Amino acid sequence: MSCNRFGSAPRLLAISCGLALTMAALPAAANEAAPDPSPVPVAHKPKTTNLEAVTVVSRGETRQVQSISSVDLKQAVPGTSALKILGELPGVQFQSSDPFGAYEWSTQITLHGFDQSRLGFTLDGIPLGNMSYSVTNGMQVSRAISTENIASVELAQGAGALGTASNSNLGGTIQYYSADPDEKAGVRFNQMVGSDSAARSYVRLDTGDHHGFSMYVSYTGSDTDKWKGYGAQKYQQVNLKALYQWGDGNRISLFADESDRHEHDYMDLSKTSAKALGYNYDYLQPNWKAALQMANAYHNTGAYGGVANGYPGSMSGLPADYDWLDASYYSGGGIRRDYLTGLNGQFTLSDHSTLEATVYDQTSKGEGQWTTPYVSSPASGLPVSMRTTDYALDRLGGTADWKYTVGNNDIVVGLWLEQAQNTTERNYFNLYGPFSNLFDFYSRDTPFRRDFLQKYTMQTGMAYAQDTLHFLDDRLTVNVGTKALYANTKAQSLVATSSYAQGQIAAHSGFLPQVGVDYKIDQHQDIYASYSKNIDAYGMLPFSTSQSAFDSSKSTLKPESSQTYELGYRVQTGQFEASADLYYTHFANRLLATTPCSAIQTCASVLSNVGGVKSKGADVAVVWHPNRHVRWLNSVSWNNSKYQNDYLNGGLVETRGKYVVGIPSWMYSSTLNLRFGHLSFDVDGKYTGRRYITYTNDSSVGGYWLFNAGVNYDFGRVIRDVEDISVGFNVYNLGNQRYFASVGTSGWVASDPNGYWQTLQVGAPRQFFFNVNVKI
Repeated sequence: MSCNRFGSAPRLLAISCGLALTMAALPAAANEAAPDPSPVPVAHKPKTTNLEAVTVVSRGETRQVQSISSVDLKQAVPGTSALKILGELPGVQFQSSDPFGAYEWSTQITLHGFDQSRLGFTLDGIPLGNMSYSVTNGMQVSRAISTENIASVELAQGAGALGTASNSNLGGTIQYYSADPDEKAGVRFNQMVGSDSAARSYVRLDTGDHHGFSMYVSYTGSDTDKWKGYGAQKYQQVNLKALYQWGDGNRISLFADESDRHEHDYMDLSKTSAKALGYNYDYLQPNWKAALQMANAYHNTGAYGGVANGYPGSMSGLPADYDWLDASYYSGGGIRRDYLTGLNGQFTLSDHSTLEATVYDQTSKGEGQWTTPYVSSPASGLPVSMRTTDYALDRLGGTADWKYTVGNNDIVVGLWLEQAQNTTERNYFNLYGPFSNLFDFYSRDTPFRRDFLQKYTMQTGMAYAQDTLHFLDDRLTVNVGTKALYANTKAQSLVATSSYAQGQIAAHSGFLPQVGVDYKIDQHQDIYASYSKNIDAYGMLPFSTSQSAFDSSKSTLKPESSQTYELGYRVQTGQFEASADLYYTHFANRLLATTPCSAIQTCASVLSNVGGVKSKGADVAVVWHPNRHVRWLNSVSWNNSKYQNDYLNGGLVETRGKYVVGIPSWMYSSTLNLRFGHLSFDVDGKYTGRRYITYTNDSSVGGYWLFNAGVNYDFGRVIRDVEDISVGFNVYNLGNQRYFASVGTSGWVASDPNGYWQTLQVGAPRQFFFNVNVKI
């Protein structure tokens, strides 16, 4: 392997290549003595009955827990987000406007009535925050690890594991686990090509085991045109994992990630603009003439002349009272650069006691770019300028837990500490002519205008203890535990022009209990029940208001909280496995920031307590595998999440009894896997029901079906020194369905009966992808 082949790849590559090549040069005798690797060992491996496929039965767990493995991830198109694969599981809604589920502005996941901002995510125990688009308290998993390096994903809906390092997990947790290095030295390579000039390359070098030490380094590079409009989405990523193991269960591992992502945006549409201008309507770029013409019309220095003056399409289909400028903008995009490092140690202290500790560090920088017609460039006189929203995050933290077994008791005591600093700013830069490049940070220069520059210092501390008791020859499992959480956020306005608040606020609770029980009826069946209580740290939300609004509400604000009850049944036989789950959640003290202007303009909001939400629902999943050739997974989910209160916002907003925005009441999923020798075939379909897009439920998007299919042929060893070669072909959106994927991307409004609010992302049409995998 030549490290020079990657040219200007990220800086981590140079370091990791040097370490990898040094280890590869060690005597081969140790490597040759190593046995062929069994399924990859994983730190914190989930307690599942089968990690070779989507698992819906996790026997012995006192809450609803499901998982997917690296096998499931490999069946998808290379580069597909691990979040998207979770959409096969009951109760999970995943949406994205691109076929990979990786375009971050549109990426959304909901569980049991909770949106992404109120869920918890971790990678090898390292908190990823709520994976928001803005770089606030973590990072997207697609930027934290390449999909090929994920060993498994564990989903816990409602009641996540008590010790999960998260201060936002009101509605459940998703935990990712990285693959360990292979015990045998080798090289893996995958090349994908497909629709819209998609091209993605992945290469990984494993050193093999050398007296307990092993390591891999991987590089991923992707360049894909948007499926509509102008522009591309590109990223480079390097992962490194080094592992040293000794004795009985002792290990130290280092994981490092560097990611560089650039995305041209898809423009948000409204129901009306999509109907009038078409699903394929997007930003004006590269039609600079039309952008200037429309901006001049806004500034009253010219008239809008439609198609005759260069506008690519007709506005005649829009209603007379529709603001045509809101339907069209020139360009938008985003840049993200991330560095994540985690050092984990697991130590056997005695036959009954273990200790695990992790320290982690993250540095991230991001910029959202948007060509605004609302602010002119003073230096050039052009009626448009470049508006940027800049993010920077530095955080350092650690987790530790001590486990001790005595008699029938499994006791765990743990701690999580984190210190983070975040800055967010809004700037404007001069434009001088036709503009096409969104892949440079404008923040390197001096802006002609700055709306705000906020600095946030966030401190989080969590301590927990739990006892798991086993009775009746391990047929009955009971766990009882509690945690204490403290999260403090301090905000500073670093420019006098800022309209946002500064100050300090803390969310804390000394008693957040979790109780669960599981009873094994026989060797095939068990029932379980659980209760959990959680709170959500305020984060930066209270400071998005004006200073006066923050000062007046600070003393009365309470953190959002949830209480979740679950009751479930699981069964597993030789050819059949199934799970059924009932849940009820009381979500209290819901906080809502209301603003007097649109999402694309700048103004402070007012934070209000708008009451609570009650959610109830059921999930059923059935897997039938009559033989080793056939596996068929079906799931159905019903959710009833409704607001419990009306609220005031310049008048009474009647939301009591209305459905929660963005959450479908019904979902159905079916996945069929066929295996015949070297040939495999997979087809899946999912129905997503109607979703409301206003708080008063006067506007909604309809339900839809989406089907995908893939075929793979594994040639095995057909060339000397090549261990395995396989090829795959995947089709996304088989039926070429036109549908609204992500909703609420520009936020929600109380009422929009005419469908004018620009907050929808259209899903991609039919796409084709081909890939080749080689393992040496």
